[in-house]
Amino acid sequence: MDTVRTPEYPAVPAGRKPAWLRVAIPRGTRWRVMSDLLSKRGLHTVCDEAACPNKAECWGNGTATFMVLGDTCTRCCRFCAVATASKGAPIDDREPEELALAIRELDLRYAVITSVDRDDLPDRGAGHFARCVSAVRSLNPDTLVEVLIPDFRGDELDVLLASRPDVLAHNVETVRRLQGIRDARASFDHSLRTLREAGQKAGIPTKTSLILGLGETGDEVAAAMDELRENACNILVLGQYLQPTLSQIAVVEYVTPDRFERYAELARAKGFSSVVSGPLARTSYHAREGHEALASATGGSR
Repeated sequence: MDTVRTPEYPAVPAGRKPAWLRVAIPRGTRWRVMSDLLSKRGLHTVCDEAACPNKAECWGNGTATFMVLGDTCTRCCRFCAVATASKGAPIDDREPEELALAIRELDLRYAVITSVDRDDLPDRGAGHFARCVSAVRSLNPDTLVEVLIPDFRGDELDVLLASRPDVLAHNVETVRRLQGIRDARASFDHSLRTLREAGQKAGIPTKTSLILGLGETGDEVAAAMDELRENACNILVLGQYLQPTLSQIAVVEYVTPDRFERYAELARAKGFSSVVSGPLARTSYHAREGHEALASATGGSR
């Protein structure tokens, strides 16, 4: 599968972005409203910090993925543009309330909350993350909440799950062979454990993402899908790796839209209830649609 090419989408060498990766320039009043609100509330988004290519579309539609626990990560993954340091900034005790107020002002019916890794904190930030989710739930009872978490395990995960998120996402990021692009404290097995524990303890949908274009083979992608399904992962996102700056690892190849569709077909055949697959797909991109597809497939509602 990894060598499939089509006349419509010929192979494109790394270093020159193909036409299907062009994104819109930010415009419109909704964009300015989002920017002003985030600034007023002192909030961070992964849209900004990770240089997400979907920022224009999502902010134009009034959606964003909120990033709590500060904007500095204590891990240093080779593909990520988020600022790193051995210690993050002091926790902002006002953040849960400000986040809940922002979501109410935006009238969001589906909110995605993520965070940086905070290995410098005793509970790695799980308690504060949970307080953010609980605050959103209290002020916005009709809003569905998806969390994209670090590799919380054991008591850390218990604390987070007690805040009752509707979907729990944690990214394995890439196939098993290429896990070296992640910080050494992360691993494919640690990530599988987080997903497995969440599904077993809370019975909620779990979700993960694979970034492609790093040199993985089709067989390796298929094997990763199998391991994820063995650990009861329900939702899979497949997207193209894009080098944020010259400081991050380079792109090996640009995966064609045709191959993304074939990977999506394979994932559905392997039992994933919801699949989001495409060059610009990211974990939180079209998150609400992904949850709706899962609900439709399983007959659930919330």
